[in-house]
Amino acid sequence: MEHLALYRKYRPSTFEEVVGQQHITQALKNQIVSGNIGHAYLFTGSRGIGKTSIARIFAKAVNCLNPKNGSPCGECETCQKLSTQNDINIIEIDAASNNKVDDVRELREKVKFLPVDAKYKVYIIDEVHMLTDSAFNALLKTLEEPPKHIIFILATTEVHKLPATILSRCTRFDFRLVGLDELVGLLKKIFDEENISYDDEALKAIAVAGEGSVRDTLSIADSVIAYSSGKITLSRVEQVLGSTDEKMMVEFYSRLYEKDAGGLLELINKIDGEGKNMAVFVKDLSKHARNLLVCRSCTNPNDILNMSEEAFTMIKSQADNFDEKTLINYMQAFGGAENELRYTSSPRLLLETLALSVMAGLGSEEVKKN
Repeated sequence: MEHLALYRKYRPSTFEEVVGQQHITQALKNQIVSGNIGHAYLFTGSRGIGKTSIARIFAKAVNCLNPKNGSPCGECETCQKLSTQNDINIIEIDAASNNKVDDVRELREKVKFLPVDAKYKVYIIDEVHMLTDSAFNALLKTLEEPPKHIIFILATTEVHKLPATILSRCTRFDFRLVGLDELVGLLKKIFDEENISYDDEALKAIAVAGEGSVRDTLSIADSVIAYSSGKITLSRVEQVLGSTDEKMMVEFYSRLYEKDAGGLLELINKIDGEGKNMAVFVKDLSKHARNLLVCRSCTNPNDILNMSEEAFTMIKSQADNFDEKTLINYMQAFGGAENELRYTSSPRLLLETLALSVMAGLGSEEVKKN
């Protein structure tokens, strides 16, 4: 049987199944229940958080013969037809590859045709910010006064690139990054359905690496499942991600605090010998400085960090060794070196230079000069 990626297999088919965007799904459901449906919508937000999925659900819901509290029933004849990838009443357009004025002119001609066995024809234009200026101008009039049977849904990750004339003609919805607890809950549900055993800490690590994106989180989960032959554990997740466990981070910062140059070089040698990605490692170093700063600055730091008790206890005790200014310098120095490490021909040498410079107390600008 052909493998289906988790983010495709578990793509939501109703508004209730969408994770983390209740402020949007409720508003759209209210519009469908009241019949107050707009002609142009703008969905904006980071990648992989549900823009296209919600657009597809909305396209089905406005045509559903028996909507349930604003969601498509999934059972009527119209829902069954609209569930197929090639339905002529839901047209998805990739603006990245159809961004010229001639493409929009062709679209303007097609919107004149009535939907087939449905109330609305819905155009979902993804990455709409990629349209050229002339294409935007061509779209403007149709977007302002489309035929009554047409609904436009524009989706973008870069809303600042859209002309004000386009923005003013759309009902705008801003999508949020999905919270850690919601991502962990989704992973638990999926892993339970797939009969995959796991540690809670492993799921939390996957969710943290997803950085608020449902699609990225499920793609990472796919990779972890493929790598692991048995139970999903934290160590296996860290191996897939190339990330560094908290004990090594604590040890590295202990060497910095003790100004132990030899110890630092030995630790970098160990990391290099294990084949870890230096760019990922330096990103983890910057994140660790941030975690220490949170411990020093916040009243309830683990409400923000969401760490295991063991990991939190380690960094909480280490946080007292550093003042806030030093930790900010570490964040700037290590955070600013991530891209350089990705493209340098000698990542280990660059990391050694950076670590020793930071240990010597140089500011982030001085570190760059050195």
